[in-house]
Amino acid sequence: MTTGDGRSRLLAAATRLIRTQGFAATSVEAICREAGVTKGAFFHHFPSKEALGVAAADAWSEVTGRLFAEASYHRPADPLDRVLAYIEFRRALVAGEIADYTCLVGTLVQEAYGSDPIRAACGASILGHAGTLEVDMAAAAEARGVADVDPASLARHTQAVLQGAFILAKAGGGAAAVEEALDHLKRYLRLLFANPGASGA
Repeated sequence: MTTGDGRSRLLAAATRLIRTQGFAATSVEAICREAGVTKGAFFHHFPSKEALGVAAADAWSEVTGRLFAEASYHRPADPLDRVLAYIEFRRALVAGEIADYTCLVGTLVQEAYGSDPIRAACGASILGHAGTLEVDMAAAAEARGVADVDPASLARHTQAVLQGAFILAKAGGGAAAVEEALDHLKRYLRLLFANPGASGA
């Protein structure tokens, strides 16, 4: 087994376990068992469980960053259509078990926000993703003459809705809670960007 392979297996195992049972309930021993490596190998790659949490958040950002960068919601010519297509893309990801569609960094930061390194890594992931939505939101507001929209704040709001919906899913609402929240968010965005002076509005 190569060094890189062992590290990758540990990160993949940690991601699966944290998404399924949370960070606190995921022990180093369980991660090693899941990854098929020794505890010595774990500490060769990561000095602590906290360090693994940071690395898992960073790896999640890289993987999901590619997923969203290559997604079909970027294709529409109209910026508002791109924003709405993003919501539909997120809705399409809601499939399978709760651990399959909820957010690793959202789960991680809820439990470990007292750790400065973990909080920073999760914040960079969530807020960094929000930042990718700002250009389309700003363009949609300009195209429709909507002056009182703060694109950065609105982009963060989309992530607040998503992360809150994931909590509701875990609290017993399941996928329906996420779908409902996204449907409300889509209606809100349509109303927000409606221009009363535009033809057909």
